[in-house]
Amino acid sequence: MMATLEIPAIRGRMQQSVALGPTTWFRVGGGAEFLVRPADAADLSDLLRKLPLEMPVTVIGAASNLIIRDGGISGVVIKLARGFNDITIEDNAIIAGAAALDITVAENAAAAGRTGLEFLSGIPGTIGGAVAMNAGAYGGDIANVLDWAEIITRSGELLRLTAHDLSLSYRRSNLPPGAVVIRARLLTHAGDIKTIAARMADIKTSRELTQPTRARTGGSTFANPPDMKAWELIDAAGCRGLQRGGAQVSELHCNFLLNNGDATAADLEGLGEDVRRRVAESSGVSLHWEIKRIGIPA
Repeated sequence: MMATLEIPAIRGRMQQSVALGPTTWFRVGGGAEFLVRPADAADLSDLLRKLPLEMPVTVIGAASNLIIRDGGISGVVIKLARGFNDITIEDNAIIAGAAALDITVAENAAAAGRTGLEFLSGIPGTIGGAVAMNAGAYGGDIANVLDWAEIITRSGELLRLTAHDLSLSYRRSNLPPGAVVIRARLLTHAGDIKTIAARMADIKTSRELTQPTRARTGGSTFANPPDMKAWELIDAAGCRGLQRGGAQVSELHCNFLLNNGDATAADLEGLGEDVRRRVAESSGVSLHWEIKRIGIPA
């Protein structure tokens, strides 16, 4: 642990030894050595500029696509909240803070008669996370709508980067190491409010019918290989319903892992590795994790 290093004072909130597991969608994992919620961008910039470079920095959002390992996270965990969730409607775009929920941004766009962001209503998470991983679903992704994203670097510098600067690709972005996304401008165009609402209703229905939305789960566990569907490979490898400890591959959608109530982070990650091994043996395809796994094993 890094507690011997000094944490600079902030205007926001700083807590030590905070349990993180209950805040994640999987409801597993250890705690944060330091959990910091900066008041605003200036507070975050000041923190990062003054923080010793030896101090690890981890950023978490809604923790919807995240496994925090059972040993927790050393150093500073930054969670953006108030001060980073503003949403502004412009003529051809929406500017959204990194802490704004994807579905809230989609709903604001719909209410304003702006189309192009309906896909966000099917992605559980925040705009910051969506930019960081080029989130996508239902025929759309961030790469197709991002005008720019503002970030604060590990040295405290504020930068505005375009989609080209970020080299967005399938579920990846080229964010500088240690950088924190603070807001993004997403392009929209005029649309019919009823048509937009119908599209979002279709997405909601599709999610509820095909995904375990009411379970302790995360997003898609593995990225789709080129011209393939991860769930089909997993199903063909006989992994539907596979269990390890309190973790299980969903029967409804086998690219989702479930915490059946008493799973550990190690159960979930181990089960994912079991799935990867079986898929590789049956098809020769190496699945790559889409869910982010961070922290120290127990």
